[in-house]
Amino acid sequence: MNWNQNLISQLESLLFIAGDEGIGFSKLCHYTQTDGETMKAHLDYMQQLYKEDASRGLELVVLANTYQFVTKRQHAEVIQRMIETTQLTALSQAALEVLAIIAYKQPITRVEVDEIRGVKSDSALQTLVARALVKEVGRAEGTGRAILYGTTTEFMQVFGLQDMTELPPLPDEESEEEETDLFMTKFQEQFDLETVEKG
Repeated sequence: MNWNQNLISQLESLLFIAGDEGIGFSKLCHYTQTDGETMKAHLDYMQQLYKEDASRGLELVVLANTYQFVTKRQHAEVIQRMIETTQLTALSQAALEVLAIIAYKQPITRVEVDEIRGVKSDSALQTLVARALVKEVGRAEGTGRAILYGTTTEFMQVFGLQDMTELPPLPDEESEEEETDLFMTKFQEQFDLETVEKG
């Protein structure tokens, strides 16, 4: 079969943007305006290509009826070294916002986090997962079965919590902006303190 390289390129772009949420077969067909038979053949080809090509660090897999890129298992050691290194650096304001939202609203999907923040949270969420502060805790019901995120034991340890009831109370509506800023500052200070002590 003659493989459509432009289609493969489009699929790579869509799968990259979809991230760990993945993307369903029908959506891939719709976005690329490709019939099902052609799409299935190209996805099967890409799965084989990524799996067998030792020069690639990713694989294309199907999880919960969605296609997504994942890292190859043989690179787990080097990925772990990166995670351990990045854990020693402070979290960005965006990452702190996402972490706070997940802590209070878990389990929650990335799309729901985006809606609360009003901006995309992909990068911040990936950072939190890489630092083991956030993890996948299941799948949402409905179309696409989006990944649900929650905090980890590492999160509890970093912030010195016995359980989630020890989180600071959410601010009242009247002083929401001021108290949220204060909470986020304390959140950052606590993370920086724990990071220094561990270092």
